Amino acid sequence: MRRLAGLLAVPLLLIATAACGSDDKGSDSTSDSASMKNGLPAITAGAKFGEKPTLAKGDGNPPKALKVNVISEGKGAALKKNDAVSVNYLGQAWDSDKPFDNSFDRKEPFTLTLGAGQVIKGWDQGLEGQKVGSRVELGIPPELGYGAQGQGDSIKPNATLVFVVDIVKATTIPASAKGKEVAQDDKDLPKVGTNTDGKAPTLTIPKTDAPKKLVSDYVLEGDGDVVKDTDSVVLAYEGFLWKDSKKFDSTYDQGKTQTFALPNLTLKGLKAGLVGKKVGSRILVVIPPDQGLGDKEQSGIPANSTMVFSIDILAKM
Repeated sequence: MRRLAGLLAVPLLLIATAACGSDDKGSDSTSDSASMKNGLPAITAGAKFGEKPTLAKGDGNPPKALKVNVISEGKGAALKKNDAVSVNYLGQAWDSDKPFDNSFDRKEPFTLTLGAGQVIKGWDQGLEGQKVGSRVELGIPPELGYGAQGQGDSIKPNATLVFVVDIVKATTIPASAKGKEVAQDDKDLPKVGTNTDGKAPTLTIPKTDAPKKLVSDYVLEGDGDVVKDTDSVVLAYEGFLWKDSKKFDSTYDQGKTQTFALPNLTLKGLKAGLVGKKVGSRILVVIPPDQGLGDKEQSGIPANSTMVFSIDILAKM
């Protein structure tokens, strides 16, 4: 089964983005290289929460196990598994004085679902329990990072990684959309189940011709904020082909939600179907080919396919 996140959106996962290069030079002085705090490289500039930091090069042998320094503790709630979390970060290899990636320059926090396997294990483990508003430094051994394979040209095999992470925001993710049931009266459109137990709702596609225009209808209408095209949203969803009702993607089957930054979402119909809907809702979205993948086969989805989605809009970041 092909994951929608990899097929339709610019990757917004640390697993994918951490190999992006940076022009930052970092510090290369001997005194900075020798400067350590609790066994991790010192922050040599930009020490305050929200400031882009500069890290010294690691000195001596790197830690063999995950190491977490709380640089400054926030006053917000402690992070839990399955929270949607927004952070800013800078990452650097232990033996380097040059960052391989940072979100500060992009002026856009990175969003993840904690404990969902969207990021390297050192992040999932090191951030759990930390408070919103905190700045933490993580020392991540290879087995909790990119291991023996490394990551592209930027992260060597068996590299120990150091991150400075500012925890900007966190949202608790509900198990299911909940809201007022909306009548599904059009016999020519799919019908979506209204269960609120966190399990995948049923979706039944009629034996009729697919609609030629985009459909985005409430199944359960929540009372949360309206989604804007600049938001990042946390979704639970299943996607089917209209023609044969074949399922091609499901967060329920994966056992985890998916976060999409709408500015980066390349599937026109999906973005249009989400914008204007309320957080906490379940919606039916039917995407005709001209607002979907068009006239080319992509990753097992045939050309000119009409796609059908049941989507729970669980949170907005």
